[in-house]
Amino acid sequence: MKATIKILSIAAICISIMAFAVKKSEDKANVDAVKELVTNAYINGAFNKLDADAMEKGFHEDFSIYSAKGEELRKYPISNWVESTRKRVANGYDPNDEKNVWKPTFASVDVTGGAAQVKVELRNQGELVYTDYLSLLKFESGWRIVAKVYHGHKK
Repeated sequence: MKATIKILSIAAICISIMAFAVKKSEDKANVDAVKELVTNAYINGAFNKLDADAMEKGFHEDFSIYSAKGEELRKYPISNWVESTRKRVANGYDPNDEKNVWKPTFASVDVTGGAAQVKVELRNQGELVYTDYLSLLKFESGWRIVAKVYHGHKK
């Protein structure tokens, strides 16, 4: 009887450890997927490479940037941002120009199930310009950026 209890206890501990390891592996995979999406669609798509196709792939079509002006909530939809990006490329955007190089720092990436929040600090020419908060949701097709609020640092 004591041997059976000991074996069952050891088995329960092993199962708990394995479940924890699987959960941590899934969490890491989701964090990695979120960071990759933010890098491709946001950092490179909207800033460094101006890749409007990557933006359309990574941002949900109902995405908007939200900002405050007084007591008013301003909303800048992804369709406007993509159009502006395409115009900048058509007007000769040079991704190698120093003023167009943005260096990101992932200050935090928090994933809970199918929801994520990413805090990214963007520097240009060594200056911290934006602290961005991106909200993401996991759809059947994968992760998509659904909203952004930000703080612009004054020079």
